[in-house]
Amino acid sequence: MRFANFHIVRALGYALKGLRAVWQTEVAFRQEVFASIVIVPLGLFLGATSVEKVLLVGSWLMVLVVELINSSLETIVDLAQPEQHPLAGRAKDIGSAAVLISILLVAFVWAILLL
Repeated sequence: MRFANFHIVRALGYALKGLRAVWQTEVAFRQEVFASIVIVPLGLFLGATSVEKVLLVGSWLMVLVVELINSSLETIVDLAQPEQHPLAGRAKDIGSAAVLISILLVAFVWAILLL
C-alpha cells in the first residue's frame, strides 16, 4: 500500500512538471488558461442544471486537454525531426486541427445549450 501511495505522489509530480513545462513554452496554452478564468465561471453561472454546467465547463476543459496533447506531439516531432520536413509539418498541422475542432465543439455545445 505504501508503494502505491508513493507512485501516486511521483505521478502527480510528473504531471505538475509537465504543466510547468507547457506553461513556460506554449503561448496558446497560457492564452487558453487565461480564457478559462472567464469561461469556467461563466459556464457555471449560465448552466441551468448540473448537466449543463458540466457540458459547458467540461467542453472547455477538453480544449486544454487537447492543447496539452498537441504540445506533447509537437515536442516529440521537434525531437525526432529538428529540420523541416513535410511529414513533421503535417503532424503539427494535424495536432493544431485537433485543437481547432475542440474549440468548435465548445462553440457548438455553448450554442446548443444557451441559444
